[in-house]
Formats: sequence, C-alpha cells, structure tokens
Amino acid sequence: MSSQKNDSAAPAGPPAPAAASGTWKLGDLSVNRIGYGAMRLTENADGTPSDRDRALAVLRRALELGVNHIDTAAFYFSPLRSANELINRALAPYPDDLVITTKVGPGRDTWGVWHWARPEQLRGQVEENLRQLGRDHLDVVNLRVPRKETTGSISEHFGALAELREAGLIRHLGISNARPDHLAEALAIAPVVCVQNAYAVGAPREEHAFLDACGERGIAFVPFFAIAGAGREAGASGTDDHRVLGVARQHGVTAAQVRLAWTLNRGPHVLAIPGTGNPDHLADNVAAGALRLTADELALLEAPAGTGA
Repeated sequence: MSSQKNDSAAPAGPPAPAAASGTWKLGDLSVNRIGYGAMRLTENADGTPSDRDRALAVLRRALELGVNHIDTAAFYFSPLRSANELINRALAPYPDDLVITTKVGPGRDTWGVWHWARPEQLRGQVEENLRQLGRDHLDVVNLRVPRKETTGSISEHFGALAELREAGLIRHLGISNARPDHLAEALAIAPVVCVQNAYAVGAPREEHAFLDACGERGIAFVPFFAIAGAGREAGASGTDDHRVLGVARQHGVTAAQVRLAWTLNRGPHVLAIPGTGNPDHLADNVAAGALRLTADELALLEAPAGTGA
C-alpha cells in the first residue's frame, strides 16, 4: 500500500480563503485553522444517504478554498456511503499539504451497532482507516474517550496507539472527548498534538480553562459541535440566543459564521472543523475564518447565558 500524493505544483495566485484563518502546526504538519469535518458527508439531516456526486464535489471544493485539514473516521458511514472512501475517491492522489485526521476507539458493524475497541483491537481500526483512505500512514489519530465524565485511565489504549506510532503507521497522536487528567496521562506516554472536544459559545467555564491550558502547552484544541452547540448532532437550529443573532446582524453574516469566528478567536491554537454536505454552507464556513469580532462582541458571547445585552 502506498501513500498517494500529488506532486504537481499549483499555479501561483491569490491566497485561498481558508488562509485568512491563520495557521497552526499539528506536530510538524502546518494546517489552516479553518478545516473540514467529514461527519456530514455520508447522510442528510433526515437520515437518507447523501448524494455521492455532491459529496465528492464538496470535498474538492474544500481544497479549492484552501482547506488542508480534514477530520474523518472509519465509523462515519451510512448504508451507502463511507466518509473515508469518499475522501479517497475525491482527493487521491492527495496534495502534499493535506492533513487527514482520524479517530479510533468507537466502532460500528455493518448494521450500525456501536462497540468500543479494546487496546489490542486498535491496530485493526487503524488499518481499516489506512485501507479506506489508501494511505500507508495516518497523519493524526485521536483516541476517542467513550464518556469523559466516567472513563478512568486511558493509558492502555493510548499506549497501544503510541506503539503504532513507533511502528510508523501513525505520525502524530491526539485525544478526543477527554479531560485534563486524560491529557496528563497521555503526555506521560507520548507527545500529543491535539485535543478534540465538544466546545462552542456557551461552554462551561472549565472547558474554557482546558482550552487555555492546551494553548499553554502548544497543543491544538479542536472543537467539534462548534456550530451546533447545544444542538449537537441535531444541528444548531433553534439553539442560537439573542447575542449570537445580534452579532450576526451587526456583521451581515450568519449565526454559524459568528459561532465559528468566536471559536477561532479563543486562541491561535484553536482549529475549527465544521462539517456540511452543502457547497454553499461550506463556502460560508470557510469565509468565517476571515471574520474578526470586536473585543466587546467576544466578551458578550463568552459571558454565561442569561447575561449581557
């Protein structure tokens, strides 16, 4: 199996829109801070399979807009679609600067039944991602923690991934849905380049503190549900309060763009991975990387719900 890369040089031109978000390094891999999450690729909001050609077009358009960080997982699939295989089909041979991040821990069988991998099963999940993506190594692999509130030690699972990193199957490691003590435990085993947690406008104070602590260590913080917020998998519809909507009106943008801009403004180490199967929404999401909010607007959005104007 070989890692597919595109060696052809792109013609010079103006910076792509995603570049306006700035850059951060995941280990030695530089990425634009506005990326793309592949979870929405495989099925529509009503649960029906996505249109294959449209999904492929969204992925190709993302790269045209300068996105060079894609977050995916082998368990992102519907009865007819696999996010990894769509990525492979649309983008291979991969550009040299494209960073593909995946996650392991959860698994789904062909009927969609979930299970959690034991440490010795993680190699199989890594190899499944390699096969689907057509790669000989994975750029970044996050260990997904089942329930951060109740999960104990992650050392066995993270240690198993560290061994795969030493074997050359993985370049860099991260953790997802994790607590500060999980991060400390992982760092004692191997370098951690990112923490991927749920985070959005209205996040509790302890989540702000964890984000800041990651920045102090030079570790990327990569929020999921940055647009959806409390809506989580159901999306952001009906969850935006008057503060988000008011700031959106001031700038003539959407509430989703305000949420993304606020997220990116939380620190230079914060990366965004909004997902969509809609090419228009994709362009809006990427454009949010250039949106600059005022200090007053940032403070308003960060204040606890029920406060502020």
